[in-house]
Amino acid sequence: MTHRRRPFASLLAPALLAVAGVGTAADLKLDTPQENLAAARRIQCSTKDGEAVTWYWKGHAYSRVPGEPDRQLFAVEGMNIRQCGPLNGATDGSFMMATREVLLYEDPKTGKVLDSWDNPWTGKQVKVVHVANDPVNQRIGATNRAGGPMQLPLQINGNQWWMTSTVPLFYRNPLAGDYQDYIGGKYHATEMFNFFGSVPELADTRRTKVSVSVGWVRMSSWLPWMEMGDRAGLIYFSTAGRKLDRWEEMPEAFRNEIKANYPLYLAPPPLDDPRPNETSWSYFKKVTPVGK
Repeated sequence: MTHRRRPFASLLAPALLAVAGVGTAADLKLDTPQENLAAARRIQCSTKDGEAVTWYWKGHAYSRVPGEPDRQLFAVEGMNIRQCGPLNGATDGSFMMATREVLLYEDPKTGKVLDSWDNPWTGKQVKVVHVANDPVNQRIGATNRAGGPMQLPLQINGNQWWMTSTVPLFYRNPLAGDYQDYIGGKYHATEMFNFFGSVPELADTRRTKVSVSVGWVRMSSWLPWMEMGDRAGLIYFSTAGRKLDRWEEMPEAFRNEIKANYPLYLAPPPLDDPRPNETSWSYFKKVTPVGK
């Protein structure tokens, strides 16, 4: 984003900030776990308990196979709807983030949601299983995993902040057997998030939520519905999106798809949701009986 007529804008900046009712970089206080938790809630959802917040993203998925150029396989389009509230009645700012999310695989040329896909390596037509993970809940506390105080890893440059989160994943594959420690087959992936926003907005503690943009990259083994078996290679996703002011800000065609086929995703799960989290692999196992 460019700043046009910079000298004139800089003269107006103090007045504009006063009119808009936003803070300044100097007002951003992240010295205590409680200040960090409140900022995290404004970034991820809202400090208003139970307020539904929607994130939307769009991009493409590619293959990487040794000895051949990467291929663009799909366009992808996704959303996450969430709400936040105190974690188990906590008074220290710890909070529960109850969410569910959809990601659709689309034809990269037409944008049409795919029902089936012609696998170019096997020559087989396979049924596409879209992501419909419910729930994907998180619990954010005043202490981090190492036992220290919660601290947001914000980088600040001028009036912009950003935050990078890299999540390596390596755990028991719900589609594999009992001997994964012996012969392999564990789920292996990495997710990379980059969040961006305005420092003055985040500094204004009167705001219950702030505007945020996100870049999301994921690389993993082949998706199970692709029926690639142990073929060498991986799939990676490159997407960008943002936190929306309203659910209705998503593209109309995508909204219609959600309403028609995923109506549960018009609202987030309850804050007291006791269920274990769903993943794309565990969801595939639920909807794909063995031998089908």
